[in-house]
Amino acid sequence: MSQASSASLPFPSRLVIASRESALAMWQAEYIRDRLRALYPQTEVSILGMTTQGDQILDVTLSKIGGKGLFVKELETALEDGRADLAVHSLKDVPMHMPEGFALAAIGEREDPHDAFVSNQYANLAALPPGSVVGTSSLRRESQLRARFPHLKIEPLRGNVQTRLRKLDEGQYAAIILAAAGLKRLGLGARIRNIIASEDSLPAVGQGALGIECRTDRTDVIALLQPLHHADTAACVLAERAMSRVLAGSCQVPLGGFAEVQNGKLRMRGFVASPDGVRMVRAELDGEMTDPEALGKRVANALLAQGAGEILAALNG
Repeated sequence: MSQASSASLPFPSRLVIASRESALAMWQAEYIRDRLRALYPQTEVSILGMTTQGDQILDVTLSKIGGKGLFVKELETALEDGRADLAVHSLKDVPMHMPEGFALAAIGEREDPHDAFVSNQYANLAALPPGSVVGTSSLRRESQLRARFPHLKIEPLRGNVQTRLRKLDEGQYAAIILAAAGLKRLGLGARIRNIIASEDSLPAVGQGALGIECRTDRTDVIALLQPLHHADTAACVLAERAMSRVLAGSCQVPLGGFAEVQNGKLRMRGFVASPDGVRMVRAELDGEMTDPEALGKRVANALLAQGAGEILAALNG
């Protein structure tokens, strides 16, 4: 929907953004709030901070308590009952299947999509001595780490960005792996010792991108959000999410999917692995910007042809 068509709809006098209350989630909500205020100065834009189930349960890995959808459900309830008009998410936290009546109305421009190596003692993963403890909450990261560095000890790491950094500073870990985007958005880029190349740690589906969700019947909100929609980022993450849907991707599945725009086309890589990194299949294909989901499905099917289905069946067994 264009800005011209959005102008034909009445402007709401007030917009409420639902957000988790972590520092990163609030940064993202405030960023979208400020963009909307600049675009629509006649509209009052505020934030409804919420603590989700995913924020409350910190002593168990996400893959064991229902996955990243736990960060989203309470926000969707606020949209459903009218307490909020839109919700801002880290797109990698948004389940691949949207509930009926909800849609991603806009996808914001992607920040750095890579994983970041953070350590107070070591320059990069290769510098870690055997037996060093590395913290990560992600099966995707864990499987790739175990495949490349079987001599390292991988331990779970939960909590918000500040909590994870504190645990590192307390000496619980020799290093931790975090999303570069979150550190940069919070002004913590100086903590990054090394950006891990996507060839070595393929990013999560949607990593670094913001997803703005609303009810499908809120055509006024959908129209207002269109200036925030970034077409290239959207093409990339739609391809990634299509791949993940075919593979039934979730926190319980070690997989990565990463698409980039190159010379007017999409280039996409994907992988599926066993958690220990012993079994891993990879695929890389090119596709058209005009049909990103077709590319994602082709990458998924290429992975299945190499045995991804057997890896997934063993995980679900």
